[in-house]
Amino acid sequence: MKYLVKKSILQVKPYVPGKPIEEVKREFGLKNVIKLASNENPYGPSPAVLQAIRQGAKHLNRYPDGDCFTLRQALSRDLKVNPQQLIFGNGSDEIIVLVVRAFIHPGDEVIIADPSFLVYNIASLIEGAKVKRVALKDFRYDLTQMKRQITAKTKIVFIGNPDNPAGTYIRQKEMEAFLKGLPSRVLVFVDEAYYEFVKANDYVNSLGLLKRYKNLIVTRTFSKLYGLAGLRIGYGIAHQPLIDILNRVREPFNVNTLAQMAALACLKNKAYYAKLAQKIEDQKKFLYKEFNRRGISFVESWTNFILVQTKNQAPKVAGQLCRQGVIVRDMSYWGLKKYIRVTVGTPQENLRLLNALEEIL
Repeated sequence: MKYLVKKSILQVKPYVPGKPIEEVKREFGLKNVIKLASNENPYGPSPAVLQAIRQGAKHLNRYPDGDCFTLRQALSRDLKVNPQQLIFGNGSDEIIVLVVRAFIHPGDEVIIADPSFLVYNIASLIEGAKVKRVALKDFRYDLTQMKRQITAKTKIVFIGNPDNPAGTYIRQKEMEAFLKGLPSRVLVFVDEAYYEFVKANDYVNSLGLLKRYKNLIVTRTFSKLYGLAGLRIGYGIAHQPLIDILNRVREPFNVNTLAQMAALACLKNKAYYAKLAQKIEDQKKFLYKEFNRRGISFVESWTNFILVQTKNQAPKVAGQLCRQGVIVRDMSYWGLKKYIRVTVGTPQENLRLLNALEEIL
């Protein structure tokens, strides 16, 4: 039987997530497995968040608030933006999909970095876009070259800040230079999924830039620092006319009740998450020190993960680690054939990773 599939879909390679812990246990007969592959918070959400989820579970027979009203009001106060400048998604990934769905016609151009977050490419190809890739320069975005690639057909430029998988960030002056003189018809999508981990004085003030540029959309997530990866909730910030367009293509109940209540509780527990961010930062510095001591090369990161260079092919190293119960991300799928991506874990997890790496490398 032949299916009448959109031709653009046949260009897409499905996204391959990191292996779940239970799968690795079954495959290798292991009892103790740690996952350092998907940039999750290893400590989990706060007790107040778990309590909010328990309360929300009592109302699962009802559809969620399609407008995320209570969360919208709280987040707008937190960010000091108009509530109507916010859109919520099933993870910030969904907002990427909504933007591409709303603005891309077959044949339009989308510009991304290479490598970068895979969903930029996948979502764009599905809608029939021509994706133009601009190589990273010393593992950093080459915004000058990306700007040169803009033509009359360009609709969207995707910018990860900090970037996944490199973990590097864009400075305020670099972003201002990129936006200056850019055609207003070109939408600039700034993905700040790792925003809460950045400790740099010259990091982009994206909300400040939003006041000047109506073609800018900024997305953030509750999946990383806030530990809600299993509930899937993220949000976008943009000028209201742009948000109005995205709401036309958004599913009516796209963010579930538990996710909304958990995210609201996160906003009320900033002190707890600030401590977690510092724990992760301290452990990242510990890994830097130990990598250097062992002669392991890596890319300095402003996120909760580190791109680590291996002496052998990445699939081989990732596979050997997996057999030892340590799940990391093989970066050959991104074209980085001698790199693995390692999430910063707890002190115990990081020691286990280091011991396994030392044995393998």
